[in-house]
Order: sequence, then C-alpha cells, then structure tokens
Amino acid sequence: MTLSEKSAYLKGLMAGMELKTDSDEGKMIAAIVELLGDVTKTLTDVQETTIAISDELDEIEDDLDAIEDFIMDDEDDDDEYDEDDDDFEYDDDEDLEEGFDFGDEDTTIYEVRCACGNVINFDEETLEAGSIVCPECGEVLEFSLDEDDED
Repeated sequence: MTLSEKSAYLKGLMAGMELKTDSDEGKMIAAIVELLGDVTKTLTDVQETTIAISDELDEIEDDLDAIEDFIMDDEDDDDEYDEDDDDFEYDDDEDLEEGFDFGDEDTTIYEVRCACGNVINFDEETLEAGSIVCPECGEVLEFSLDEDDED
C-alpha cells in the first residue's frame, strides 16, 4: 500500500468511526489525519521531482560521455607525424605541433621545429607545397599531407 493509499484509508476510517470533530479528541485526530494527507502529498511531489531530476542527470551524463568519446577519438587521430617517416628529421624531444589557431578562424597556423632548434610557423598553403626552408640554417624541411590528414 502506498502512502497516498494509507492516508486515504485513515480518512475513510475516521469517517467510518463517525468521530465527532467538535470534541477535543476528534479535532486532534482530524488535524493529524489532515496533516498526514498533506505530508503524503508533499512527499509524493518530492519523489516525482527526484525521479525527474535523476532522469535529466542520466541524460546529461550520456551526453557528456558522448562528448568525451568524440574528443578522445579526435586526440587519438591527431598523430601529426610518424616516427618512422623518413621525410622528417627531428629529435625525440622536439615536437611537430599542428592546429594552432591564433584568432583567425579561417587561417590555421602550423609549427615545426627544425633540427637547429629554430621554430618555424607556416600556413595551410605552405603545408600543401610540401616543404619549407629554415631561415636560420637553410635546411629544407619536407612534409607530406596524407589523404587522411586533409580531413
């Protein structure tokens, strides 16, 4: 039996007993039964709200999981270069960093570190050209753009 059913049962029981509500005891019992009915109604509302909030939180958690999966998949696909690729000469401590956006949404600036230590920034056009000359040491840095990298 639910709380609402128990509260209704007590009201019915009180009515069936024909308690006189004009006596002190009758007034007190009627007030207690009314209070129990109000408490039951409030508690039922709280339970329904809690269930609704729980459902919303579950949906938010699912959305966040999907976003996390999307971001983690992007990070897994961000292999800028292959260590076995002969076109690149680099030190293990030096990174080729791709995808820096310096405020202009239409222009992506790429960064590569030459073996001499000089950091060179270049744009998409230079990337498509396939090479760049280090202004510091004159070494030609070559790179290839795979079909997968264009996406």
